[in-house]
Amino acid sequence: VVRYGNVVGSRGSVVPFFKKLVQNKASEIPITDIRMTRFWITLDEGVSFVLKSLKRMHGGEIFVPKIPSMKITDLAKALAPNTPTKIIGIRPGEKLHEVMIPKDESHLALEFEDFFIIQPTISFQTPKDYTLTKLHEKGQKVAHDFEYSSHNNNQWLEPDDLLKLL
Repeated sequence: VVRYGNVVGSRGSVVPFFKKLVQNKASEIPITDIRMTRFWITLDEGVSFVLKSLKRMHGGEIFVPKIPSMKITDLAKALAPNTPTKIIGIRPGEKLHEVMIPKDESHLALEFEDFFIIQPTISFQTPKDYTLTKLHEKGQKVAHDFEYSSHNNNQWLEPDDLLKLL
């Protein structure tokens, strides 16, 4: 199983929505909250991560890639640099930030160079060492209060970076 953020340009992404507003010469770009952030991954990166995770897996674990975050306001600047934004308020059920590893899963999380593993809570007949992938990559436990969220990420996309992905 893999868990990752927004796929740049996919149907559920805000990117096509913003692009359509620009194409239709909208007078403003609606932003629900200026603090909002999201994780971003390209389709090619997502497919590659899934395929590599299949080679790494022991079974039962969840793979989470280390991918960049972006402020939604920066996304709007990238796609519509000359169009003003308008704050419209957060919608019911919408989150300010994406959390791919919540604090309550930190006791199960392992960090590797470019991804995390969330170990399964089920027991197997044969114990598995999830700190070493099948590709011999070594990981280590994260801090007990660790959270992998789009707002506390150490990788950030700038508006120009996003345009290169499109």
